[in-house]
Amino acid sequence: PAPGSTGAVMEIDPASRRNLELTETLTGERRGSLLSVVDRTVTGAGARLLATRLAAPLTDVAAICGRLDAVGYGIAEPRLREDVRETLKACPDIERALSRLSVGRGGPRDLAAVRSGLAVAARIGARLGAAGLPPPPDLAAARDALDGHRAMVDMLAAALAEELPFHARDGGFVASGYSADLDEQRGLRDESRRLIAGLQARYAAATGVSALKIKHNNVLGYFIEVSATQAERLRDPARATGAESDDAATPDFIHRQTMASAMRFTTVELSELEDRISGAGERTLALELAVFDELVATVLETADAIAATARALAEIDVTIALADLASAHRYCRPEIEESTAFDISQGRHPVVEAALAASSEAAFIANDCALDDTASGGAGRMWLLTGPNMAGKSTFLRQNALIAVLAQAGCYVPAEAARIGVVDRLFSRVGASDDLARGRSTFMVEMVETATILNLASARSFVILDEIGRGTATFDGLSIAWATIEHLHEANRCRTLFATHFHELTSLAARLPELACHTMRVKEWQGEVVFLHEVATGTADRSYGIHVARLAGLPPPVLSRAEEVLALLEQGDQGNALTRLADDLPLFRAAAEPKGVLPAIETDAVRELLAAVRPDELTPREALDLLYRLKGLADG
Repeated sequence: PAPGSTGAVMEIDPASRRNLELTETLTGERRGSLLSVVDRTVTGAGARLLATRLAAPLTDVAAICGRLDAVGYGIAEPRLREDVRETLKACPDIERALSRLSVGRGGPRDLAAVRSGLAVAARIGARLGAAGLPPPPDLAAARDALDGHRAMVDMLAAALAEELPFHARDGGFVASGYSADLDEQRGLRDESRRLIAGLQARYAAATGVSALKIKHNNVLGYFIEVSATQAERLRDPARATGAESDDAATPDFIHRQTMASAMRFTTVELSELEDRISGAGERTLALELAVFDELVATVLETADAIAATARALAEIDVTIALADLASAHRYCRPEIEESTAFDISQGRHPVVEAALAASSEAAFIANDCALDDTASGGAGRMWLLTGPNMAGKSTFLRQNALIAVLAQAGCYVPAEAARIGVVDRLFSRVGASDDLARGRSTFMVEMVETATILNLASARSFVILDEIGRGTATFDGLSIAWATIEHLHEANRCRTLFATHFHELTSLAARLPELACHTMRVKEWQGEVVFLHEVATGTADRSYGIHVARLAGLPPPVLSRAEEVLALLEQGDQGNALTRLADDLPLFRAAAEPKGVLPAIETDAVRELLAAVRPDELTPREALDLLYRLKGLADG
């Protein structure tokens, strides 16, 4: 099916687009999105096309493979890739220029953009034609659309001057030699301007006023200006030369305007010359505008062919950019097929991996993900993923969804190997947010998005869900999560990654044959928890929430109390545990109350004691002695 028709592209609902941050982050920024990481295009049209492909991945296997073939060709020809990218950097945005010209808002620079862009297209077409290996069909079709504009390029090159104004009405954009009539009018206009210069010199000599200037503005036109002290010389030129006035050589100066420090005059001769200049300028501009209209009409006659060339340049830019990305970051070619397979070997999150590389932190931990029918020897098409916060569950969920998007957009993917059955719809329910403008709480938004998934997902869909049911009471949330898993398994039958803190859900694996339990590995060492960010078969025995709270900086009394509460609740008798905890509340208050050590200490004594202390020179023993002395002061 053609792109844009029903079923031709992977359907991604708005909530999933936001959650996956395909083209912008949740805060509305481009930086940090998938597009910002994979975009290595060098033209505006290429960047727009790549964004369009990520927003609408294909579902036709042949079309996807055609794009992948083209990217693979770019990877196999590194010298060609470098040459084409360097040439594309000089390519203007033909699409935008053609669009402005077609709606009557273009200017001379848009014509120049068409000229330069078509010239670049011809060079790239010749380079692709001279490559050692014949390009694959998609790239060959793009190459064929680059040629056939030699006459247009030559015409625009001959017509346009080197320096071009933004608007046609400013004039001066037609090259000399292109139009004989225009050159003639320009000659008259330029000759008249030379006459103005000669007239100024003659008037200055006749009056003896060397500072006399002939100027121009939009109100008076051309005028003669002298200082107020020299104005009398123009009224009586004979006084300036000391001889009788020669009417033939000295004109009658007609007063036009008096300024604070200058006076302005004109002459009949100057007025006549101004008429000639004005007429020549108007005729010159009229002829230039006529030339512009002719050039635009000629371009628009072949607008379809030029637009096809612009699209071809964008496709080549995207293809070469994706090849450069894959070569630089070890992306692999995914196998796309008509099945429900989803088998990723050593997959990585492209955005997180790039962030870690930019900050020179530890390398990203890659993980496998194999979702398939157990009847065909797979590990199950549904994974129930448990593990503590901060262990990487959300990252793992998102990276597999992004790999599916990249693969069906025709990109290589961040993995060692990937086999993906075409995904018809992608759903992502990750993260927490509210919609107060519509009166929706966080939990309501969560339920609306979950309802969309359960009502629309098919057996060919891919679903990632994180912490369903966490926004309400424990038993309510557990019940909803339980029922959601059963519905996805029995009714939707789609490939699903389901992350949860409800460990009770793992018991479902015993009676749901397509459900497999996996967990994020952690390691306890010397009382600390180390997140390994590795996915393994099995279930988590703890959530380590208190450990994460400690990392976040909760006060020690709160952490200690939380551990006491957790120990009692884990004993199983919740009613007695809550009663006992309520009885312990005064003890907790006393333990958590700030001790107020400093107010009980004699301030002057402390100051005298600390004034003599040099912390950097204290031995451990001396520091301990100092602490005991301070405690003695506090105890009184």
